[in-house]
Amino acid sequence: MQKEKSKTPKTHDPLPESFDSISEAAAFWDTHDSADYEDMMEDVDFKVNIERRIFLVPVAESIFGAVHKKARAQGVSIETMVNLLLQEHARS
Repeated sequence: MQKEKSKTPKTHDPLPESFDSISEAAAFWDTHDSADYEDMMEDVDFKVNIERRIFLVPVAESIFGAVHKKARAQGVSIETMVNLLLQEHARS
């Protein structure tokens, strides 16, 4: 026998007016279902202009380690260090 669904509306936490950070918004949506808030959603139009492209390139572990060490020493991310080294090499 199939169980009959309840006709009482499902209650949910109120949707905050705003979030103080992306991590606060993420924490909220990690524990809430957006389907519960569909009646509050609005259609929006927007354009996306993606100009930046990222390429993934395999790197030998020994080279990665050396570049990672150099990046830490200079206080930059490994991505920044790789781009700086490639720019230097491309000029020579």
